Amino acid sequence: MIGMLAGRLHIPSRTLAVKEVPTPEPAAGEVLVKVEAAGVCLSDAHLVDGTLTPLYLPGDEVTLGHEVSGTVAKPGAGVTGWEPGQRVLLQAGEHRDGAVWTRGVDYDGGWAEYTVATAGTLLAIPDNVSFEEAAIIPDAVSTPWAAITTTGDVRPAQPVGVWGAGGLGAHGVQLLRAIGAAPVIAVDPSPEARERALAFGADLALDAADPELRQKIRAATRGAGLAAAFDFAGVPAVREQAITCLAPGGRLVLVGLTNKPLTIPDGTAFSYFQQQILGHYGSSDVHVDQLVRLAALGRLDFARSISEVLPLSEAPKAVDRLLRKTGGPAPVRLVLKP
Repeated sequence: MIGMLAGRLHIPSRTLAVKEVPTPEPAAGEVLVKVEAAGVCLSDAHLVDGTLTPLYLPGDEVTLGHEVSGTVAKPGAGVTGWEPGQRVLLQAGEHRDGAVWTRGVDYDGGWAEYTVATAGTLLAIPDNVSFEEAAIIPDAVSTPWAAITTTGDVRPAQPVGVWGAGGLGAHGVQLLRAIGAAPVIAVDPSPEARERALAFGADLALDAADPELRQKIRAATRGAGLAAAFDFAGVPAVREQAITCLAPGGRLVLVGLTNKPLTIPDGTAFSYFQQQILGHYGSSDVHVDQLVRLAALGRLDFARSISEVLPLSEAPKAVDRLLRKTGGPAPVRLVLKP
């Protein structure tokens, strides 16, 4: 069988290596996709460093990559509607026996020259959306989009706060501005991240260490506080700070992941003002479809989100860059190209 290169993670040793493996063949109901672009997500890095562990992976190794775009190479038996050469992106996961399996975590993903996908997880992409932009829509863009439009239920002209202006948070700022939230306030300890938040559409960018942070947010919201605050950092101190900036009836949406406990600084005030804490994870197929349509119409542009395109062979370096935060400001998204 003809071989191909793939970025394989050995789970017991947490060893990531780009090596030659057999090119997969699509089973009935599956499609073989020639990968053109694959995003590098912080969750990929956390799989490598051991912070995250696959729930359903049947073996000891997996090809990473849940943000994937490419072209149809070969439809499997019984597949209709997909022909070789069609431009597609892949949903970041699928439902199997009542559970959500994540691509590149619980089964082989797209850090490879070719990957297979269930036909129902393919979504056609138009010619005016690049493979790099399309690849990052599932997760990097769709997760904050779902958090904002569904879990957070943000409405036009509502004041909102974004804690953490990295990959997810920068998109959160862009998307909040697109739906008309106002003002959009970004909070991050990094001067570079704050500058990026302003470039992505924040009305105000504040340092998390600013002792007058709460007062500045109150002033920017005419004394009301935030209708919604989004934690994209997954840091307990961030969550405690964000709670103190909520308006009566305000909600804190937890998007960033952490295994640390959550503390409510003033439980009495939290209850009196009927505030809420909402957990959020991932997105659904409909969110990805919405974003593709918006990008196709030119309503959203994700080109500036692509910090750098690297060859697949440099996957370990890309992961190291995310974990060590080397090479300048943290990237919005690194993309691998086989």
